Order: sequence, then C-alpha cells, then structure tokens
Amino acid sequence: MIRRSALFAFIFAAATAAQAQQPEAQPQAQPQPEAAAPVVVGSATPGPAAEQLIITDVKVGTGREAQAGQTVRVNYTGWLYRPLAKNQRGRKFDSSIGREPLEFPLGKGRVIKGWDQGVAGMKIGGKRTLIIPAELAYGSRAMGDIPSNSALIFDVELLDVK
Repeated sequence: MIRRSALFAFIFAAATAAQAQQPEAQPQAQPQPEAAAPVVVGSATPGPAAEQLIITDVKVGTGREAQAGQTVRVNYTGWLYRPLAKNQRGRKFDSSIGREPLEFPLGKGRVIKGWDQGVAGMKIGGKRTLIIPAELAYGSRAMGDIPSNSALIFDVELLDVK
C-alpha cells in the first residue's frame, strides 16, 4: 500500500512539474469586428421600384393645365434612377437649367412616353418628380450617357402652356 501511495505521489509530482515548465496558454484574442458605420435614420430607406410611372407633385401649380395636343414649356433635370442613392438620384445626365427651357407638343410622341404621361395634368407653376421605368423611357436602347434598360428620375417645372 505504501508502494502504491509513493508511486501515485511520484506520478502526481511529475505531472505537476511538467505542467509548471510549460508556458501558460494565453487565451487567443478574438478578432474584433470592425465597427459598422453609423446608420443615419432614413439613409437606408430605398426608393420605390420603378415598375410603373411614379408622379409626385412637389408643388401644385395654379395656372392653366397641360393637356394633350398643347405645346408645353418646361425646365427639367434628369438623373439615372437609383433607389438606394441619396434622393434616389444617380448620375445626372441632362438639364435645361442654365439653358433654354424645353418646348414640345404634349402627347405627340416627340419625347419619351414617361414625359407625355407625366407632364399631362400639370398646371403652370407646378413642379413634379417623375420616376420613369425603362419601358417608358428608352427601353433596351442606350441613349448618350443613359445605359440601356435604365429607369430615370426627372424634376420638371411647367413654365407655360400654349
């Protein structure tokens, strides 16, 4: 019995000595995830899908109403529609601001379909935002700086109706 106790004590002492000689395992530092950029309220809200013409009256005019067959005079700015971009506006591709306003006969197909439909019913002095799906813009055709199948967004101000 003494032999077993001595043997047990010897094994225990040897194990303790071996453990003391090994450097203590340091807990590995877990990589910390990078802090996410702060979320600004409303910044992650996507715009509506451009599946159909979307008309938003920013300011309702008080003058004569534009109707098919009349010639309208407008100021406008156009951007590629990007639902996740600031104000849903991507790259600006055209504007009449600082140039001559655009005149065209409404409803005669002289402009893209989204304009013929979106300007109709405006009153002089009114401002609208038009989100135009590709099918009512240039469709599968690329046009200048506008890639094919692009939805567009325009700010339009009706200046006159003749």
